[in-house]
Amino acid sequence: MAARVLPSLSPQRRRLVIGTVVLALVVVVVIVVTVVVRRGPPVEPVAQDEPGPVLLVPGFGGSTAALEVLAADLESAGRDVTIVPARGAGTGDLEVRAADLGRAVDAVLDETGEPSVDIVGYSAGGVVLRLYVADLGGGSTVRRAVTLSSPHHGTDLAALAVSFGSETCPEACQQLAPDSDLLRELNAGDETPEGPGWVALWTEDDKTVVPPTSGELEGALDYAVQSVCPDLVVGHPDVPRTPAVVAMVESALGAGDPVEPGPEVCAADLSR
Repeated sequence: MAARVLPSLSPQRRRLVIGTVVLALVVVVVIVVTVVVRRGPPVEPVAQDEPGPVLLVPGFGGSTAALEVLAADLESAGRDVTIVPARGAGTGDLEVRAADLGRAVDAVLDETGEPSVDIVGYSAGGVVLRLYVADLGGGSTVRRAVTLSSPHHGTDLAALAVSFGSETCPEACQQLAPDSDLLRELNAGDETPEGPGWVALWTEDDKTVVPPTSGELEGALDYAVQSVCPDLVVGHPDVPRTPAVVAMVESALGAGDPVEPGPEVCAADLSR
């Protein structure tokens, strides 16, 4: 139709029609890009120099045991700590877990009267933390966002499990495959949305998050624990209960801007 109409128009009218069509296409593209990139509501960052309560988010499967050492150490340092349990078997939709985290944050803020929280997400819990900040208003409630050996860009183990079907790889497992829709959208644009101070810690010895560098997070204070403690050997299950890593987390949750700690944390003693 357009091919028959355009030649019949004057050159001036033809340029006007083509220009209008091009402008309309540009507007559509801008709208689509805006919808894809703009995820959550507007952000009002909280003060970075006022540490508040700490929430700990467990990983795939929802076990809280690995976080108990970290929780005890933070409590001994005077912090108010809550471990956020995962619903069911802890293998369901990570976006549902992010909504649950949001409700836990609201409850802690209501109970304590504090203006903000710090959140530490272990393994898949770090992805849950990112979803909360990116999609559900966490940028206005979270002061410090710390992830521990989190598969931000997926893990090859999940990709392998996907090939065996949903019984072997339930929903959260599928979402942690490197090419999942959830991770593709979460990593589009800014990996560290406005609001919190972001810290990403990971271990070179990880055999669960494969490759271990999937724990890196663009825009965060981001380092392998071995860059601070070269002789430290720590696998994925032991990350949140290894004394040196716990000391790194404690440093990341301090009142000042997060910085990579010195080698003194490598001799950390948690027997206070």
